[in-house]
Amino acid sequence: MAAAAIMPAPADTKRNWAPIIATPAKITVGNDEFDPARHIAFKETPKVYTMKEIGLPEDTGISPVAVSEPFPLFTEEAVMRMRQEVLSPEVLKNCQYSSNLAQCQLRGFANKYAPFVYDVWKSPETLAIISKVAGIDLVTEMDFEIGHINISVKSEKEKEEEIQAFNERAQYESDEGIAGCPWEDDKPIVDWHTDSYPFVCVTMLSDCTTMIGGETALRTGTGEIMKVRGPQMGCAVVLQGRYIEHQALRALGTAERISMVTSFRPKSPKVRDDTVLTTVRPVSNLSELYNQFSEYRLEILEERIRQQLKELREANSAGRKVATHKLKAFLEEQEKFLAHMNREMVDDEMVKMGNIDDSHLLKNGDATASKKDDKSKKRARRS
Repeated sequence: MAAAAIMPAPADTKRNWAPIIATPAKITVGNDEFDPARHIAFKETPKVYTMKEIGLPEDTGISPVAVSEPFPLFTEEAVMRMRQEVLSPEVLKNCQYSSNLAQCQLRGFANKYAPFVYDVWKSPETLAIISKVAGIDLVTEMDFEIGHINISVKSEKEKEEEIQAFNERAQYESDEGIAGCPWEDDKPIVDWHTDSYPFVCVTMLSDCTTMIGGETALRTGTGEIMKVRGPQMGCAVVLQGRYIEHQALRALGTAERISMVTSFRPKSPKVRDDTVLTTVRPVSNLSELYNQFSEYRLEILEERIRQQLKELREANSAGRKVATHKLKAFLEEQEKFLAHMNREMVDDEMVKMGNIDDSHLLKNGDATASKKDDKSKKRARRS
């Protein structure tokens, strides 16, 4: 669940692959609007693991919840409707990015070409579910980050070869009495990293019933590794990835893997917002990204100032003295807020599209760095 440096596809980029999962005969994909009662499959809150349970300080992030188990979120009809929009010619032509690390990602399309996807994630019902699982009221990070798509496609031959190789290795380990040893392909496709946004919801849009592996590995506070299984089609996982080191393990035996990653931030302006743009600047339309980032951050600042002004006026009306230390602390906090915002908005000419340098590596004292050893490389990447 991480984003790699990718370059915008040229305008004449042609679609050179085809989705493997066809629309089931019993499902008629029309143009109906999103209907929570019809398209949401959520029944009960899934099991979640807290920050404390994985050995991290409870105040590390913005919520006690670290990660959830996969849970049903959308019906099959909803998934097929989202696939219809995501794989449309307009999205593939205008919103596709690629690099040597990620051959196909789709970004910034929801508010332009995918009204169903946009409504799904803006729906109060969907937001209530994600917030309930996350243990804190959340809103979508910004429109540009709604429904980010990761696509991986293999031929049927490649898929069968992977499964055969896995089975042969498993048989060998069983014959040698070493069954249970790590499979040699149980390696990360992305190194240990943290996400760019506080929370993410990863939803699977492909049939992964034949998938082997594909878990997300989390580094706990004790240094041990915890694995969370990947979701099946229509299911989702909620992760507080900005504050937890994790890596995506390889998935074998799947011909098509299309996952949708939507990012979230705290709804309340009083809660800190540790969003960074280090790994999304090189893979975005900077004008759109900076505009939306600036707008919501300035709205947060506006609301904080409005609340502070209200307190000042009420204190003055009541004849109370100005709480100088408290006011100065507030002003200092907003100075840091603006300084952080300014640092993230790198001048356009300084951004090398498709390339992410080492500036995103975590430093001691970074809000997202864990207090564990730093022998492994820690990257602040998007899930």
